[in-house]
Amino acid sequence: MTGRRSVYIRAGKHELHVSEWGDRSMPFVMMWHGLARNGRDFDEIAQVLAERYFVVCPDTIGRGLSSWSKADGADYNMTVYGENALAILDHYGVDSLRWVGTSMGALIGVRLAAEALKDRMTHLVINDIGPDIPEGAQYRIADYVGNPPVFDTVVQMEDWLRTSYAPFGDNPDSFWRRLIDASVRRNDAGRIAVHYDPMIASQFTRHKADLDVWPHYDAILARTLLIRGAVSDVLPKSVADEMRARGPKPDYVEIAGVGHAPTFVASDQQQLLERFLES
Repeated sequence: MTGRRSVYIRAGKHELHVSEWGDRSMPFVMMWHGLARNGRDFDEIAQVLAERYFVVCPDTIGRGLSSWSKADGADYNMTVYGENALAILDHYGVDSLRWVGTSMGALIGVRLAAEALKDRMTHLVINDIGPDIPEGAQYRIADYVGNPPVFDTVVQMEDWLRTSYAPFGDNPDSFWRRLIDASVRRNDAGRIAVHYDPMIASQFTRHKADLDVWPHYDAILARTLLIRGAVSDVLPKSVADEMRARGPKPDYVEIAGVGHAPTFVASDQQQLLERFLES
């Protein structure tokens, strides 16, 4: 069973949508997406990994098909995300796991690797983010995430999404087609909106301490791989160098021609991930 399946899991007051791939008897891999994205971002790599692993790709609350915060965005913080992740692991009865996180998904993994999952997480992939995020990058992301446009047609939204996510680098049209389909919804007026709650951007103002993860990073025991897009504005080279010298002292790979963040669609990126997870 390598095809994608949708599952809905209760986590406290929230309902989480996850895409699962592969057979449940195989080793468990959690793949967690970035701030304004959803679990469908990993479709290509999840299908590859499903030959050897049971892969679960959640939609964080406020994104995709998971429920939204009913408290004016108060639930959009790392503590709740971590609790949701633990609820997913409890649902599947997971004792040991590998974690692959892109951007925000990596920060969730870092915090869990240092605390609740310290003895259960064997491998951690940190995809293009670090404990120090430049203010310029924070403002850029908070602006486009918190103020998304609404269009009359999907084609108009596609143009905006392709521009916003140009730092993803060179990806095939099949990737963009799937990304667009999973990134849009019609609002109550029938117009085209993004498939997330714009209040998720409040994390940058209401929960700024969530981004301070150096103490968590230094406590990681899991074998760690740090990936950086070579032209990323979110993970500066200087921060990556400091990460390499402390904490878990991760393996390190830089992806040429990519900003924030590598997508694991290209075969060389997929092989990189496969080799690390098998190590």
